[in-house]
Amino acid sequence: MIWTGELNDAYRHGGSVGLYDTTLRDGEQTVGVVLDPEEKLEIARLLDDLGIDRIEAGFPRVSQDDWKAVELISAAGLRAEIWGFSRAVPADLEALVELDVRASVIESPISDLKLRAIGVSREKMLERITGAMRFGAEHGIHAAFFGVDSTRAEPDFYERAYKAAVDAGAKEVAVVDTLGIASPEAVAELVGRTVEWVGPDVPVHFHGHNDFGLATAAAVAAVRAGASWVHGTINGMGERAGNANLGEVALALRALYGVESNLRLEKLRAVSERVRRLSGYALEPWKPVTGETLFRRESGAVASQFHDPPSIEPYSSELVGAQRQIVLGKKSGLDSIRIKAEELGLDVPEERRAEVLARVKELGARKRGLVDDEEFRSLIDG
Repeated sequence: MIWTGELNDAYRHGGSVGLYDTTLRDGEQTVGVVLDPEEKLEIARLLDDLGIDRIEAGFPRVSQDDWKAVELISAAGLRAEIWGFSRAVPADLEALVELDVRASVIESPISDLKLRAIGVSREKMLERITGAMRFGAEHGIHAAFFGVDSTRAEPDFYERAYKAAVDAGAKEVAVVDTLGIASPEAVAELVGRTVEWVGPDVPVHFHGHNDFGLATAAAVAAVRAGASWVHGTINGMGERAGNANLGEVALALRALYGVESNLRLEKLRAVSERVRRLSGYALEPWKPVTGETLFRRESGAVASQFHDPPSIEPYSSELVGAQRQIVLGKKSGLDSIRIKAEELGLDVPEERRAEVLARVKELGARKRGLVDDEEFRSLIDG
């Protein structure tokens, strides 16, 4: 099922990690995406069936629709833990109590860049953080402190903020790469230091964005450094360059590092398709795990090895619920013609394959695309 060879063996980590999905909150921040409460409930059910451990149902103070979505998802009887999202401000926290949300990330910006932008001093922000964590503890909310832009925070203040949050009642903490600026090595160092500071009884999360295309690598680095939870979204959706893609993270951790999660990879492509249809966007066809061309082969050189999946693929199509397929076009070869003819039950004698291949190549080049099955039949008949 996984054919990655021995190169990675020295780096296998083992163990397991929890997956925290924020598609319904951070994912919906994708420009132009609007999901109504019933659509969010549908997605939550899909996430639950997918094996997601924690589902962030939304930020109830954003709108009445978001409030309703949190209500619906909380009452749906899902196996996953249902989490809320709140700023460290009284009205947000009171909304969690009113909705009887028992677990939530509670965010506060902690980088000097963010603090200057909102006109709040470090000391004032520390007061807000500790006040919010105490409120959560007093009202039975299992709170995870979420330090916005923590990867750009001044190191001493970062340490003060996270330690103060835990001392005030935070049960968990999240290292947050809000703008996706941290290299995997930097993430590993920061997560490792955070694990040391908060101690073994306080789980550490990693929440990363993809502005430099490193969200998956950073999430993997965080897990290897001791993070217990990885945040992300379906398809990596989110504002700007998006969030960490939970499917990519789960597959990379399992296949390359031996770290297991509860994600049911064979169901991921169907969930990916449904979420993008509801959200109204398209994916690059060559995306890892869920891309439509991942197991489609046009190249004749590759088609000659199509009978032996480990020779041309790093993991099996069955692992991620995909179908392997030969497609025809300008780059096809003689083996492509043979395999496609057999697939369609067509009789193309060996002596005719070169002639049919020439027709396929000509049509593919003229169309600047693939030759579909009906066109292939016509070329054979013609």
